[in-house]
Amino acid sequence: MAKLDLPIIPQHVAIIMDGNGRWAKQRGLPRTIGHNKGVEAVRQAVRAAGECGVKYLTLFAFSSENWSRPEAEIEDLLGLLRRFIRRDLADLHRENIRIRIIGERQKLRSDILPLLLEAEETTRNNTAMTLIIAFNYGARDEITRAAIQLVKDVQAGLVDPQDITPDAIGSRLDTAGIPDPDLIIRTSGEERLSNFLLWQAAYSEFVFLPCYWPDFDRQHFVEALRIFAARDRRFGGLSDATTAVVV
Repeated sequence: MAKLDLPIIPQHVAIIMDGNGRWAKQRGLPRTIGHNKGVEAVRQAVRAAGECGVKYLTLFAFSSENWSRPEAEIEDLLGLLRRFIRRDLADLHRENIRIRIIGERQKLRSDILPLLLEAEETTRNNTAMTLIIAFNYGARDEITRAAIQLVKDVQAGLVDPQDITPDAIGSRLDTAGIPDPDLIIRTSGEERLSNFLLWQAAYSEFVFLPCYWPDFDRQHFVEALRIFAARDRRFGGLSDATTAVVV
């Protein structure tokens, strides 16, 4: 693969994979077909991220709100997750990719949690790239769970209330130890976070692509990286161009 001619590559890219159902509806197909096609887009995204030098890739696979969908669709989605892990885990491990799972785990179905834990444990020492799968994930739930843990630590005398800082909260989030996303991509043309990484996205750049997720490929990934590279990230300060003319 030719080296990307970009001044900067984001360390962490997160993707809201949106549009499977609409992709299928547009073609007169069942939503299940859209979800199946979306799995191939996942493989392309993981491959593209690795080739481009991205170190962390987070995929919003299943939100805590998705349980309200029809039971048949939920079963289809869970079946895809099972097949993805069973089919792709060996390949990901062979490519030195580490898997992390974020999201609420305690209430997961008994046949799903062991698969997720196996994926994490099998790849825990891998170093080429970290693939973070957000499953049964909701940012408000994540922050609430972190706050509950912080309250318990205060009550146990482990933390002084005066020592509660953003870092103290961040260390209790599901993403503890993972850098905040530099870039968040959402497909399908929708322009919202949908309860995804609300805390971590404080200074993320956003790229909204019109394509539906099943059509997402390496070209779309590189396009998003090019848009990101052209942004002026100021983190609340002044840009280099602005400071250069101040005398």
